[in-house]
This record gives sequence, C-alpha cells and structure tokens, in this order.
Amino acid sequence: MNLRLWSLLLSVLCVTQFITRTTADEEVLENAERVVKSTNSRHTNNWAVLVSTSKFWFNYRHMANVLSLYRTVKRLGIPDSQIILMLSDDIACNPRNAFPGTVFNNMDQAIDLYGDQIEVDYRGYEVTVENFIRLLTDRWDENHPRSKRLLTDENSNIFIYMTGHGGNEFLKFQDAEEIGAHDLADAFAQMHEKKRYNEIFFMIDTCQANSMYQHFYSPNIVAVGSSEVDESSFSHHSDMNIGVAVIDRFTYYTLEYLEKIDKNSNATLDKLFAEYTYENVHSHPGIRTDLFPRNVSNVLLTDFFGNVQNVVVDQNNNDILYAANHEQNDIRNPAKNISANQDEFGRVVAKTHVSYKDDNVKTLVQVPLSRAHILTIITVLTGCGLWLVAK
Repeated sequence: MNLRLWSLLLSVLCVTQFITRTTADEEVLENAERVVKSTNSRHTNNWAVLVSTSKFWFNYRHMANVLSLYRTVKRLGIPDSQIILMLSDDIACNPRNAFPGTVFNNMDQAIDLYGDQIEVDYRGYEVTVENFIRLLTDRWDENHPRSKRLLTDENSNIFIYMTGHGGNEFLKFQDAEEIGAHDLADAFAQMHEKKRYNEIFFMIDTCQANSMYQHFYSPNIVAVGSSEVDESSFSHHSDMNIGVAVIDRFTYYTLEYLEKIDKNSNATLDKLFAEYTYENVHSHPGIRTDLFPRNVSNVLLTDFFGNVQNVVVDQNNNDILYAANHEQNDIRNPAKNISANQDEFGRVVAKTHVSYKDDNVKTLVQVPLSRAHILTIITVLTGCGLWLVAK
C-alpha cells in the first residue's frame, strides 16, 4: 500500500512539474512572438539629417542643439558617413566666443560639442532651402560629392532634426529665406515615391513647430514638435561666461533622456515622449502618429537614433563554404569537430528566438526538449511502472 501511495504521489508531482514548465515555455514563446511582430521595423540601415537653420552669435543655442543631437546619434552607432550635418558654423570661431573653437550646451562646460570629431557637410551659405530639398529628394547633378548626399533606400530609417526660428507653417533659413510646411510635406512625398525611406522620425524645435508637420501625407512618418501654433519655444538656460542661452528646453529634455540609453537599449519612443511635459518644456509639444503604422510604445529609440540591426544565425548545410569548411574539419579530426559543431549549434539555438523565413514574416524557432523535460518524462514512466508492479 505504501509503495502504491508513493508511486502515485511521485507521478502526480512529475506531471504537474511537466505541465507547469511547458506552459511557462509556451508563454515565453507567445510573448516573444508578440514583441517581434510589434517591433518589426524591417530597416537595414539608419541615417540622420541634422539641420540648424540659424546664424549669428545670439543664436548660439541652435548650433548647440544640433551638435548635441549629432553627438548622441554618433554615440548610439550611426557613423559620420550616414549623418548629414547642416549648420552655419559661425559660432566656434566667432570673435565674441570667450572659449575659441568650442561649443557647449551646458553652463558647466563639461562637453565640448565642437571638438576634433565633427564633420560638417553643409556650412555657411550652403545651408539653403534649395539644398535641403535637393538633399531629401536626391536631385543633384553628377558632380555632387557622394559624401554630401543622402544615399538612402526603401530599407532606410531616417531621423530628421531641425532647429531655428519659425512661425506658423514656416521655418527661416539664416534670416534670408523660408521653407514652408507644404514644401516639406511635398519633399517627403517625393522621397516616398522614389522609395528613399522605410520610416522617418521628424523632430523640430522652433516656435510654432507643430504647424510644420500638419500637412504631411506620406506614410510611415512619425513627427514631434516643440510648440503649438501661436506658441513660442523657449531656451533652457544661459551661460554667463558665454553670455547667451546655450540650449533650448525641448532639446535639453530630449538629450537628458537619450543620455540614459545605449546601443542595446530597449527604450521606446513613448518613453521619450513622456518627457515632453509642460513643466519641462514650458510649451505644448505635439506628436503626430496617424501616418505611422506601428504603436510608438513598441518602437525602439535605436530604430532611429542608433544603428542596430537584428542579426539571426542561419544554419545552411547546403552553403558551399559551410560544406567545404566542415569537410576540411572532418578530415583533420572528425570526432572532435562533430562534438564542437553540436555544442555550437546548441548555443545558437539557446540564444536565438527569431528566425527570418522571408522579408516580411518572422517566426519563432521551435525550442527542443530540454534535459529537464526528458528527465520528467522518464520519471513519470518510472512512477507508472512502479504503480503497475505494486498493483
């Protein structure tokens, strides 16, 4: 009787453990599949277009704004070859600058934004509405340098940041001309027609900034502005040694959040947008997402500010190099290499949760039974055998 009871208890405990473990694995797979589907941006490269449309010493903060974002996207992985930087470049060496050759964005002067690692693509009188539109639409003659072109394609995610002085549906370029909201919307439409982007994140810090994205009509664009129509955008603080404001409030709180993340961060756009409160910005920032198919709570910041692509190892035994390499290995030491290959495959399967079957669909890799599962099954069968023997 005691043997029967112990056999029954052992079987029940093992079956319960097996069911619990299997259910947990299924939940993990379901959650992973949900995350993969919701965060799939399908981009293969990242670009950034950073534009300061102002000049003159008293607009110091606009150059600091754009150089701050320049430093951030480089830190998060976008190389200079995929960053287009447009600015007047008249601040660092301005005779009024008490710290020649430098640009700071904080009164503590902890970080020199200008430094030695800055590559300006368009400076001074090259910063024009015409050049900006040509840059977006890639309408250049054959002699235009490749380093000054936006060489994007249908798989490119582009972060576009603009700062300067603006008004209702316009942004001034160096106090000489203006770009209108309709001009910008039509340029994005041309980009879409020419398959020059996968997704665009448009950010603008200027007075009445939200008016600049109201006329967008092209898909896959998420836009954010620093202020409503008839509302100013404010500076954050001044440096008494420099004598002017060194950064705008909207850009300051953008940077404050971005400085907390790294290349491998899982932070999403909605977390950044949560920083744009009236208490922080002193205006009413706007966010437009109706043209964007994904939920911003599932969009990684590194989809735009970084240069990180998901990589999945594909085991293809039909690959010529794979076959040749393993044939050589087998000749040298077959037993050792078979064991090593098995161990490596085990590590790959253990770490890989996503398999790309085609360009549009992501499916989860089926996880093999673990040793714990096998041990549980053996234990259950042993318990059932003891039950039958006792009976």
